[in-house]
Amino acid sequence: MTQPTKSPVIVFDFGAVLVDWNQYYLYRKVMANDEEIKAFLDEIDFKNWNLQFDKGYSFEKGVEEKSAAFPQHAELIKRFDTHWLDAMGEVMMDTVEIARRLKAAGYTLFGLSNWNETKFNLVKDRMVFLDYLDEYVLSGKEKQVKPEPYIFQILLDRIGHKAEECLFIDDSAANIQAAEALGFQTIHFHSAQQLAEDLTQRGLVY
Repeated sequence: MTQPTKSPVIVFDFGAVLVDWNQYYLYRKVMANDEEIKAFLDEIDFKNWNLQFDKGYSFEKGVEEKSAAFPQHAELIKRFDTHWLDAMGEVMMDTVEIARRLKAAGYTLFGLSNWNETKFNLVKDRMVFLDYLDEYVLSGKEKQVKPEPYIFQILLDRIGHKAEECLFIDDSAANIQAAEALGFQTIHFHSAQQLAEDLTQRGLVY
């Protein structure tokens, strides 16, 4: 007889929760300061451009199209593909330790991340936290992104749980709001210490 799943099942975002990733790391190597970087990113609408890649769009096509639209920034735009690894920070081991302890305490853990599949595969071996996850859903593979509701439904169908049975942890307020609208329990992540305190307040033993 299988043991019942300890409630709730816990769903982790990856970027800025379990692993540090930031486009500023990449551009700080070639630009003067964060103000200059922000102006560039805002000008090319980086947020929505990057979401295209998270949804599985070709980096080659995306870079070509954006470079044509902003030829004065073509070299900087190309770097987002050619030097993408420079945006990678370290695995956030304080949060990973929380995940490890939750797993050891009998909770079932899943992942739900906006990430281009090709780029994720470049760094997958570094993601030690994957060992603690029963399953994870990657936007680039599914061709859907948070905060759209479709990817949350893909997760629920995959793991066989209702939204109300899941506790979703993410650093993005928009993603948290989308999850709450679907009935998920949520924790808006700011730090490992804050996450640990929130879990304790909810009575989760880990």
